[in-house]
Amino acid sequence: MNAIILSAGSATRLGYLAKEIPKGLLEINGKTLIERQIEIYKKNGIEKIILIIGPHSNQYTFDNVIYVKDIEYEKHDVLGSLMTGSNYMDDEFIMSYSDIVFDEAIIDDIINFKGDVGIAVDYHWEKNYENRTLHPKEQADNVVIKDNKILKIRKNISHCDSTELLGEFIGIMKLSKNGSKIFLEKYDSLKKTHKGKFHNADSFEQAYLTDILQDLINSGNIIQPINIQKAWCEIDTPEDIPRAKKILV
Repeated sequence: MNAIILSAGSATRLGYLAKEIPKGLLEINGKTLIERQIEIYKKNGIEKIILIIGPHSNQYTFDNVIYVKDIEYEKHDVLGSLMTGSNYMDDEFIMSYSDIVFDEAIIDDIINFKGDVGIAVDYHWEKNYENRTLHPKEQADNVVIKDNKILKIRKNISHCDSTELLGEFIGIMKLSKNGSKIFLEKYDSLKKTHKGKFHNADSFEQAYLTDILQDLINSGNIIQPINIQKAWCEIDTPEDIPRAKKILV
């Protein structure tokens, strides 16, 4: 199993905290965000770790990591960045955003997931937005779940039916070998044929990961939630730093 960490984006909302460094190199409680993820993956037996990087690429100094440089990071969003590492997606793999911190027990749940495509979901997500004024809950990547299947995934889903559950995608995904094949085939097909707006993105080139996941769902593919029971935190604005420090005590 491989692990792919996405770290090619910018950190504009962190201001001075990440002005000269990638967000994933932000240090909290003595370790960078990426360093902590690498340690968790290796502790769980995942040795091949791929780090997709963009600006400030000379600042990454981790050993025993495969670096893939996203030279077009300014042209696309998360999906395009992930696909620069497609050579490492031909088997079972886990993908994580570099700007999250999480209890290492969460990776146990991810590794033990047996479906083809699973995404980590927090069902108690709204508590994460209490007193969070710089990143309101309307910007959450929400998911609607029914019968252990994802029906919808996009930002700002404010309600669901009484038979459904509403959660937040936290930025960790696991694909089986077959799930990877399905994902890559869908991407290749869309790249060749799709024109114009793509779900919530202005174009396929600028698509988010959530856009292609919704397209997979619309095509009849099953994407399942991996219910997250432990603490996690996205680092998006300076307000998030104190909460992350509490999680990592």
